[in-house]
Amino acid sequence: LIGYLSVSLSLSLSLSLVFLELYSDRIMPVVSVSRNSLFKRLGKVYSEEEFYDLCFEFGIELDDVDPIEGVEDDVTYKIEIGANRYDLLCLEGLARALRIFIGAEKKLPNYVARAPQHPHTMVVKPSVLGVRGVVVCAVLRHITFTEESYKSFIDLQEKLHQNICRKRTLVSIGTHDLDSISGPFSYSALPPKEISFAPLNTTTVMDGESLMKHLDKDLHLRPFLPIIRDKPTYPVIYDSNGVVLSLPPIINGDHSKITLNTKNVFIEVTATDRTKALIVLDTMVTMFGEYTAVPFEVEQVAVVDEITGITTLTPDYTPRIVSTPLSYLDSAIGVKITKEKVQEYLRRMCLPSKLEDSPSGIVVNVEVPPTRSDVLHACDVMEDVAIGYGFNKILDISAPPRTLTVGSQQPINKLTDQLRNEIAQAGFTEVLTLSLCSTEENYDLIGKVDDGLAVRIANPKTLEYQVGRTSLYVGLLKTLQHNKQAAVPIKLFEISDVLLKSDAYDVGARNKRQLCAVYMNTDAGFEFIHGLLDRVMLLLEIPYTPHGAGGYTIKEASPDDKTFFPGRCAEVIVRGTKVGVIGTLHPLVVENFDLQFPVSALHLDVELLL
Repeated sequence: LIGYLSVSLSLSLSLSLVFLELYSDRIMPVVSVSRNSLFKRLGKVYSEEEFYDLCFEFGIELDDVDPIEGVEDDVTYKIEIGANRYDLLCLEGLARALRIFIGAEKKLPNYVARAPQHPHTMVVKPSVLGVRGVVVCAVLRHITFTEESYKSFIDLQEKLHQNICRKRTLVSIGTHDLDSISGPFSYSALPPKEISFAPLNTTTVMDGESLMKHLDKDLHLRPFLPIIRDKPTYPVIYDSNGVVLSLPPIINGDHSKITLNTKNVFIEVTATDRTKALIVLDTMVTMFGEYTAVPFEVEQVAVVDEITGITTLTPDYTPRIVSTPLSYLDSAIGVKITKEKVQEYLRRMCLPSKLEDSPSGIVVNVEVPPTRSDVLHACDVMEDVAIGYGFNKILDISAPPRTLTVGSQQPINKLTDQLRNEIAQAGFTEVLTLSLCSTEENYDLIGKVDDGLAVRIANPKTLEYQVGRTSLYVGLLKTLQHNKQAAVPIKLFEISDVLLKSDAYDVGARNKRQLCAVYMNTDAGFEFIHGLLDRVMLLLEIPYTPHGAGGYTIKEASPDDKTFFPGRCAEVIVRGTKVGVIGTLHPLVVENFDLQFPVSALHLDVELLL
């Protein structure tokens, strides 16, 4: 059995928090809707079993049915939807999508973003750049709310805040009665003492510091306070008269709150990420655009960035095209689909499309509507075509495979498992470390020059996780760092993937399997690492040859490699190709990870050993 080194409490806790967060993000959203309201919109009454089957066909699930207290002839349907289908997070979007899917609605909604002659303006001040630098806006004109639609309007904001907005850390939404405020509007960051307004549902005017103390008693809003509480300035939106609309991402002002009588709604979305901000804004206005005087028409707002001087109209409904060869849809789904039918199946999924002839065959061009931010790739189009066609029909019609095959391990995985077993038997302990690290750790701390191959996270949550690792050194050295109290010698290894940019792949990056082993003792112990290299080559039946022509050899590496001590580093050559490096780590690298003893390391490209 491979033993795993027990890391320190602090490292274990940080890893647990990371995995907990990753797990929590995977929980599927559940939408609660009135059965009677939903069936009224669908124009048909279903039994519970019939509706369960409809949900299954559409790719969602009827999760639970709860009674409504005091109401005998209605129940609440709890429907589980995909985490990326933000258009299904409310009754309006869910009913609209199902009506089109079952054929009750023949015409797809026509979403229009209209620019008035004199649009409202939101001016973005330079002060917000380091706090929450993105804002996008829209106006819903002549909207009519009922108690049900008003509640749904509020509920959708909460669901978006919990989902794509990541509990308001990335995006937050503010909605206001446009008739109670006057533009142009400004978005800036001010010291807490300079911000003064009455927060939502109160008449008491408070400054920023007093507001934080007041909201610390609010169980609903208290979790969001740490997002800005310790910052020197708070983001704030106010109108031309100095009336505060909101303090993003915490709370709106009471002056501009919307009610059932509100006719014109001003929506502002602040964020750290522009793409997510636009998705949230599009979702809000397209879901409730059906209640405006001209259905699905939204008024654009001019967002003026004082830093760049650029003015942008939001929202922008310019069609985004995703092209998919019809042949790909046929082969991926396993059913021959005609060009006439493919458009029908896509229309059932609210995706308008056009066909185009090309030298390689028919191409389906999908005009992605603002409601479907989840459609990014040809595989997303294929999935919707399969749902529109019907998964159950695929099983009935698709032909069985013409050839019989036997499943087996991929060669690289089989070799990896064999190496793990043999290296563990050689006395080394396997560790599994995170594939994300900081840019400094990936390059500077191990003496590497930034080669531009690291896959970078666009909006890292912490400085500790900025890039995908390009080597395995960092994880092993951090493990040694957190286990300095352990008795030496310590012998560790890891066989895992690293991430490298590559134009040869449609995602712009690739995984690469590598092996790294380290030995730490009162002396460098290079002979132990060299012995491990010899053992690996012996197992792979690669003989040692002086020049590495028909086997393997080692030759002195370039002194430019600052990871290793000069003169104590060698390249591993197999059949004339460099497959790795072996040597004693440079004292500066050892010092960077606060290690007390010298370390020797072996780093191999496993894929080149196949």
